Amino acid sequence: MAFSVVVSGCGGNNNSSNSANNGGNKQEASATAAPATPSTEPVTLNAWVMPNSPKPDADFLKTLDPYLKEHPNVTMKVTVLDWGSAWTKITTAATSGEGPDLLQLGSTWVPAIASMGGIDKITDKVADVGGAEAFLPAIWTTTSIAGDSEVYGVPWFVDARAIYYRTDVFKQAGVDTATAFKDWDSFKSALQAVNGQTVDGKKIAALGLPGKNDWNVVHNIFPWIWAAGGDVLSADNKDVAFNDDKGLDGVMYYTGLAAEGLVDKASLEKNSSQIESDFGDGKSAVIISGPWLAKNFATPKANGGMDDKKAAKNFAVAPLPAGPGGQATFVGGSELTVFSGSKNKEATWDVIKYLTSDEAQKAYAAVSGQLPARLSLLESPDLDANMKAFSEATKYGRTYPSIPQWGPTETALQKHFANVWDIVAGVKGKYSKESVKEELDSAAAEVKAIINQ
Repeated sequence: MAFSVVVSGCGGNNNSSNSANNGGNKQEASATAAPATPSTEPVTLNAWVMPNSPKPDADFLKTLDPYLKEHPNVTMKVTVLDWGSAWTKITTAATSGEGPDLLQLGSTWVPAIASMGGIDKITDKVADVGGAEAFLPAIWTTTSIAGDSEVYGVPWFVDARAIYYRTDVFKQAGVDTATAFKDWDSFKSALQAVNGQTVDGKKIAALGLPGKNDWNVVHNIFPWIWAAGGDVLSADNKDVAFNDDKGLDGVMYYTGLAAEGLVDKASLEKNSSQIESDFGDGKSAVIISGPWLAKNFATPKANGGMDDKKAAKNFAVAPLPAGPGGQATFVGGSELTVFSGSKNKEATWDVIKYLTSDEAQKAYAAVSGQLPARLSLLESPDLDANMKAFSEATKYGRTYPSIPQWGPTETALQKHFANVWDIVAGVKGKYSKESVKEELDSAAAEVKAIINQ
């Protein structure tokens, strides 16, 4: 399940957030600007990337192949960093000045590494890649530190979340999919209708939902807080907002789907990849996942995919339902940056320009199953129905505050949101609005201390 496991780092996964103690003193970031015209002298570049696809090094080089053929003087060496150890390696490199030339960063990591002086400012080079207006606005906000006009990275790909549902099960239950995902009320009614339907002699759960053991715990909960009208922090990023009445309503709706019996409680002990596998095996009628799963369903079993599963031929993608505050989904992704210690900044920037071009983003999306970050591709009529659904989801996508302290903030949220799932499961007190509120308040106190350091 490499397609699903790796992408969580795009917006900060369990390993990234646990490692991301990035609330230290801000240092002066390198302002070295790459010359406009790359040299034709032989140069060897080192790139650090994450496992964004089944064969991350080969897929990266395959995407870059047209560029390398046109620039025979450039040799690219690729190192694949596991998401679990990447944060430590990158911060060590930023501190020592010894690292790659080209560095992939998860979107929530950029402010922290920039504040450490680990990556170059590229503000004066933004026009080279088409300007901010060429990219999805939600992901572009992560290229800077909140309150700072400097730009430090170029969006490479986008991760968004939407609903996968079994078309055959919904039809069997007589549910109109044109209205089922309209709002919270219609969504819950649809889940109640499909819950317990018998498919191939087995009863199917309405919703597959990962609980506290998932690396996406924070990403899973915030769309419902946003849809309720809540937010992560205050507008000035100096206070906490997620534990107010609206935020609590969002958490109660989402966790209530499990508390009310629409979720097989066993799924609450699983992570995202296990939930996706269960959906493929017909154990649930609905899950929430990213665009990579559609590619997985189209990939032959011999190549590690799930095209042999019944769900692969009986699924569709729908938006998350609107709550009292409207529609919302989590949008993350990754960016390409110039490492401040690089001795080959001119050539590195030229490679980044290519990798963030329409041609290269389209090619990389094809091999990785991720969404491109460029609006020209997100709005392309050539997208298939599933990718169009995810492209539509990005229009109401939300990101986390672009602050250097997001790493430890997410670590705290991960811990307390996991405790909420323990409350739902009945292993940490009795599930109630009061008990959940108490846990959110505890999270708020810890987060406030972090962001005000």
